[in-house]
Amino acid sequence: MRIADVLRSKGHAVATIEPQATVADLLARLAEGNYGALPVVEGGRLVGMVSERDVVRKLHEQGAALLDSPVSAIMTTVVATCTPEDSATDLARVMTNRRVRHLPVVVDEELRGIVSIGDLVKARIDSLEREREQLESYIAQ
Repeated sequence: MRIADVLRSKGHAVATIEPQATVADLLARLAEGNYGALPVVEGGRLVGMVSERDVVRKLHEQGAALLDSPVSAIMTTVVATCTPEDSATDLARVMTNRRVRHLPVVVDEELRGIVSIGDLVKARIDSLEREREQLESYIAQ
């Protein structure tokens, strides 16, 4: 299964945040959308990723003053990305090895979607369910 297949059922919409937004703005956006992470986009270009984990770690270090800091102060700037042609199995390995739960889908430097570990698990379960149904149908014939 390719990431294009995952995006076909999930959709291509991606919530993003700008690097100059405050951490307080970020927390509001994460909470409102029930997101675990957001791509940081500037001028249509992916410049980083920021997750709940990033906020918690920096909040522990810096305290409440962090809330007025820009997202750029806490975002990850070296971002693992994928393409629609990548294999879901390969991405699950990348996510496990890099200890990330979200990967932006990028084509020609343009953000085309985002895939979470939950999306990959759901896609795998759906695939296994289809295979089971096909086997049951084959056996019943």
